[in-house]
Amino acid sequence: MNIFFMQAKAELLRMFRNKYYIFWSLCMPILFYFLFTRVISTPEENQEVWKAHYLMSMATFSVMGSSIMSLGIKLVQEQTEGWTRFMKTTPLSTGTYFAAKMLAQTAVHLFSILVIFIAGVLINGVDLAFLQWITSGIWIIFGSLPFLAMGTVIGTMKKVETASGISNLIYMALAITGGMWMPIEVFPSMMQTIAKWLPSYHFADGAWEIIRGHLPNGSNFLFMIGYLFLFMLLSIYIRRKQEAV
Repeated sequence: MNIFFMQAKAELLRMFRNKYYIFWSLCMPILFYFLFTRVISTPEENQEVWKAHYLMSMATFSVMGSSIMSLGIKLVQEQTEGWTRFMKTTPLSTGTYFAAKMLAQTAVHLFSILVIFIAGVLINGVDLAFLQWITSGIWIIFGSLPFLAMGTVIGTMKKVETASGISNLIYMALAITGGMWMPIEVFPSMMQTIAKWLPSYHFADGAWEIIRGHLPNGSNFLFMIGYLFLFMLLSIYIRRKQEAV
């Protein structure tokens, strides 16, 4: 158990030293939040609702990006640099190695959520009930699991450049089409239909439901769990194929 926590601590320190994480997971969401709530105006009667709504959009946007890109690209880097092969010569098992990464990533997500929530309070005075803050934070941590699994799929790629390009493309495409940057109600009807099948939409929608005074609905849970198993199975399949070669 001690070796597990030591590895998780090492992973956590590496993450916070990563300028890529600081920019994409903290600076960019907070910048977008400021722009879309203070610079780009919305109808006056919807201001308070919009500020809370977009805060949840940016919190989920941040955690999704950290899950897909930070984890995935890091796995590819370790593979290409021979770090993964070196780890196999140590007493640390593969399962413990990945579990430590997941724990560290979860701790990073908690930090990201806290920072972005504080930014919402400082920038716009977002005022939610204590239970809403806690529930939305728990939902965002839970909803990050399918994207962590997606990150492990990205981590099976051979080149860092390829992983970086594809993860960026997936991240931005999911954020935009899932309604994290703008409500899907402004999309054409076909795009709205597509959005409701995406994990990014259900991830953000669960948080939006909480600020409306509800809990995430059944479809939010079903889609999150379904995508989690899909990406887990895909990651395991690809890794086994690679090991067999």
